[in-house]
Amino acid sequence: MPDGQTSAETSSSTTQPSGGFRTRHLTMMGLGSAIGAGLFLGSGTGIATAGPAIIVSYAVAGVLVLIVMRAVAEMVSARPSTGSFATYASQAFDKKAGFTLGWLYWFLLIMVLIAEISGAAGILNSLIPAVPQWVWALIFVVAFAVVNLWGVRSFGEFEFWLSGVKVATVVVFLVIGVALIAGVLGDGPVGFSNLVDHGGFAPQGISGIAAGLLAVMFSFGGIEIITIAAAEAERPREAIRAATKSIFWRILIFYIGSMLVIVTLLPWNDPAVNGPNGPFVAVLQLAHVPAIAVIMQVIAALALLSAFNANIYATSRMAYSLTAQGEGFAPLLHLSKRKVPANGVMVSIVLSLVGVFLNWWIPGQVFTVLLDLVGAALVVVWAGMLASQLRLHSELEREGSITLRMWWHPWLSWIGLAGLAAFAALMLWNDQTRWQLLGTIAITLAIWLIGLVRGVDRHRRDALSHEAGQVSGPVATGRPGVNDH
Repeated sequence: MPDGQTSAETSSSTTQPSGGFRTRHLTMMGLGSAIGAGLFLGSGTGIATAGPAIIVSYAVAGVLVLIVMRAVAEMVSARPSTGSFATYASQAFDKKAGFTLGWLYWFLLIMVLIAEISGAAGILNSLIPAVPQWVWALIFVVAFAVVNLWGVRSFGEFEFWLSGVKVATVVVFLVIGVALIAGVLGDGPVGFSNLVDHGGFAPQGISGIAAGLLAVMFSFGGIEIITIAAAEAERPREAIRAATKSIFWRILIFYIGSMLVIVTLLPWNDPAVNGPNGPFVAVLQLAHVPAIAVIMQVIAALALLSAFNANIYATSRMAYSLTAQGEGFAPLLHLSKRKVPANGVMVSIVLSLVGVFLNWWIPGQVFTVLLDLVGAALVVVWAGMLASQLRLHSELEREGSITLRMWWHPWLSWIGLAGLAAFAALMLWNDQTRWQLLGTIAITLAIWLIGLVRGVDRHRRDALSHEAGQVSGPVATGRPGVNDH
């Protein structure tokens, strides 16, 4: 129990957050969680780096993410928890592991929250310059605070429709793209020459594919949120099964399908591919879709807001779960009448506003440094998920609680860890990402040391409490210093 939290307080205000997600909420969150501005606007960087072989980069990243998600789904199906992978790390190793993984992920999401709200406000400010960027940011922050405080069901419904817009956008893009390739739209059949011309399928060779992997890997960030949300579903095991099953098709159709359409229709070195509007706009302009640049900017803003909404939810639940395990701060345990960890939500809201202010006041300095420090945190989190699954599997097997099994245990988990280690090596090899990885390692070690100090302090207080109990017991009987026999 956290410091200062009495048993009365715990019983009155810290029951578990209420379950309110329906399976359709979690499934759509699973489909839409990793479809964001990184895909709509940022994928051009990967194409410009790897050429048509960006398809291979996305496939490799997708396989790694698929392995990670299946591993954590096994644990979620057996022991649903709003702390998700942080809880499982504590159970598999020790409290320091859970503390480190949970608070590292929380810190990462806070930095991402700031980036998302700044990005969405910036896009809308460019479309409507009369409204300052800070006004847009304030409107969105207040609106999503209300959505998250209103209850799990309102958050789930709101995220369902926001994710639906993103999914529908990709589906429409793929339909138009296939029509352009076939010559039904545009100026006639395009063919497949762009896949092999302009230097070949992999114009930069293996190094280009590796560099493309660095550019696209983190676009999958966000899918782990469904493992947190599953604990608040009406039927957690059924919900996580449905959501994780959608991941394979999402990766295959949405990511790889989109990249295939783009590199088939456009030369990989076309300046429009990596232009300010992104490759999706460049493709849709071939179909002469009116005002497509503006439409895609609005959809990119919605994608950022959807991610912002989901990350407020994730940070508040992670903070609640860590605190419930004695690894946080007692006020974060308070639940509102709607069974929402209201203080956790407000901490995320306030920090996102502070971050937006700092980003405006000192652009490109404090915020950029902090974001770089946790730039590779997902690698640590995903590796922690796989390591926890390897350690917990036999225990869950003995319990008979596994309802969704990891494929080819333990080999696939080890392959996933090897893949993440290879990706970390790539980051070290690349000048632009090396400091991100080293910064993440430094932050991870710092959080681990804080957890170590907290653990030592907790043991010391427990020992003092035990000694005090031994002394006070005999005094209560009127026989100081004498033990009953």
